[in-house]
Amino acid sequence: MATIIDGKAVSAAIREEIAKEVETFKAQTGVTPGLAVIIVGEDPASTVYVRNKHKACLDVGMFSEVRRMKEETTEEELLAVIDEMNRDDKLHGILVQLPLPKHIDEKKVIRAISASKDVDAFHPENVGKIMIGDYDLLPCTPAGVMALLDYYKVEIQGKECVVIGRSNIVGKPQALLLLERNGTVTVCHSRTKNLSEVTRRADILVAAVGRPRFVTADMVKEGAVVIDVGINRDENGRLVGDVDFEAVEKKASAITPVPGGVGPMTITMLLKNTLTAARVALKK
Repeated sequence: MATIIDGKAVSAAIREEIAKEVETFKAQTGVTPGLAVIIVGEDPASTVYVRNKHKACLDVGMFSEVRRMKEETTEEELLAVIDEMNRDDKLHGILVQLPLPKHIDEKKVIRAISASKDVDAFHPENVGKIMIGDYDLLPCTPAGVMALLDYYKVEIQGKECVVIGRSNIVGKPQALLLLERNGTVTVCHSRTKNLSEVTRRADILVAAVGRPRFVTADMVKEGAVVIDVGINRDENGRLVGDVDFEAVEKKASAITPVPGGVGPMTITMLLKNTLTAARVALKK
């Protein structure tokens, strides 16, 4: 049976470390790392995420500001708030909770956040820095995956790594981070021919496709490490990943569950980015 990669336990251990680092940073500089989260509208899932982010900040001793804006907020009003936060020295990280209402251009909003405060690492400048391997901030979910692999001492160098999914948020940056660590990386997507043949080569398989139980046991090589980034509801309303966990667990050497795998790591990496951004801001 596979080792279950426990994201909750790893996340708790890293947050404990971050809390100590925040305490030291505050003692040495007199500055409290600060994160602002902007939420537009009342999307229930987004509301929960924002509440969790706020609590996580306070738990590790950071300053947290949540700006709630109405659904009918105009793009100009949102951009004005971002501009004000860009100039606020007590804020080191700014995050706009996605998705945004249809009438607001997400790309424009992402570009408006100062690259040095972009703790989601979605700004084109930060994406470019990741591409050349010279970065301060990393997208939270791929960074969380790397932290899990490191915690469980999974060797990446020289391994066949397959990423299913090519989103800007997970798939593409995940491939770059594995490549940076000397993995041999293949990115698959909805147009990939003979997908199972490709995935069966993987020593490390990352599923980020957004389809419930998409990865079945016949797609997985015996002894592979399987990382499930998906969060979906199945036909019974149960929270499931992109991997058919029960079947794949029997073949994998290690696997992340859903929930409790990659999920808890995302906010933890957001905290890490906020502390990094505060450190960088003080060097300038």
